[in-house]
Amino acid sequence: MSKTEAKAAGGEGLSPAEDVRQAVTGFVTDFKSFQTDIETKLQQTEERLSMLDRKTHTPQRSPLGGAIDAGAPHQKAFNAYLRSGDDDGLRGLEMDVKSLSSAVNSDGGYLVDPQTSESVRSVLNATASIRSIAAVVNVEATSYDVLVDHTDVGAGWASETASTVESDTPQLDRITIPLHELSALPKASQRLLDDSAFDIETWLANRIADKFARAEAAAFVKGDGADKPKGFLTHTSVDNDIWAWGNLGYVPTGQNGDVSADSIIDLVYALGAEYRANATFVMNSKTAGLVRKLKDNDGRFLWSDGLAAAEPARLMGYPVLVAEDMPDAATDSTSIAFGDFANGYTIAERPDLRVLRDPFSAKPHVLFYATKRVGGDVSDFAAIKLLKFGTS
Repeated sequence: MSKTEAKAAGGEGLSPAEDVRQAVTGFVTDFKSFQTDIETKLQQTEERLSMLDRKTHTPQRSPLGGAIDAGAPHQKAFNAYLRSGDDDGLRGLEMDVKSLSSAVNSDGGYLVDPQTSESVRSVLNATASIRSIAAVVNVEATSYDVLVDHTDVGAGWASETASTVESDTPQLDRITIPLHELSALPKASQRLLDDSAFDIETWLANRIADKFARAEAAAFVKGDGADKPKGFLTHTSVDNDIWAWGNLGYVPTGQNGDVSADSIIDLVYALGAEYRANATFVMNSKTAGLVRKLKDNDGRFLWSDGLAAAEPARLMGYPVLVAEDMPDAATDSTSIAFGDFANGYTIAERPDLRVLRDPFSAKPHVLFYATKRVGGDVSDFAAIKLLKFGTS
């Protein structure tokens, strides 16, 4: 029973005017109580909506200029280390990723957080390097061994009564690819680091990627193997007619410092049929300019551009990689390579990238010593052929 009904029940004998007044008073009291309950519920609902909105709203600001997402503790700790040298966050951080360790290594460096490391890797893969067509493996050791079986098993025809003769046994060769240290040393002023609007992760990734990409691309082509990968052009090249394992075979153009359509055709068919299906031409821009002018006997260009946006240019139906570290066309230069580089050249690397912050050596600048270990070498000498711009 409501308050109005209770008062009406207990107000028997009152005058009609008094009875009406008490009834109105009870109604007003009940209405105010109902209104208060509604307002309380509306306020609670509004608070819950505000909390949900704050959780789902992403501030449109620089990731280093405002509050750092608490859900990325490694990025927060690494950012603090780069800016101020505070390594407390990295020391106490636990990671589940095997290839990323926040512990201090023997050189006092730390691994780059996953977001920055992926930025560097994506730029490396986009460069004009044979990395994009070679075999790339991740290793956790100081070297990578490739076992190659380049011989054949002996066989013969047997009769019903004749004894079987022992056949030849295939021989395995071991090719060891040591990993070398690739380093970069960019710097930034402490005042620049103190500026909260400066995106240090992007800057550091771009600087390191540019340095590493150029150094890698050159080493994979012409590196001498001394503290760097061994390029495929560094190996001894011999005429393909007398080719033997351990050397790269070449086909002469028949012209000093020049190339002809017939020599391109000879190069293609000097490569074994088992390799031609996945083969690629490699040359620099100047050589590509010469090759683009070549025509067959019917006046058709050997070079054809891709029909789609992502389709590479093709020479005699095979893709062309323009790598600027290939030598220019000159007398006796091996300026064009053709082969299955996925089988012919192997790149071994450690998946981590280390950064050491040095605020003392170049004051008032802060140096960032970044290192990565990578190696490369020819893994199948039959999979790559060269075109020599000479008469023999």
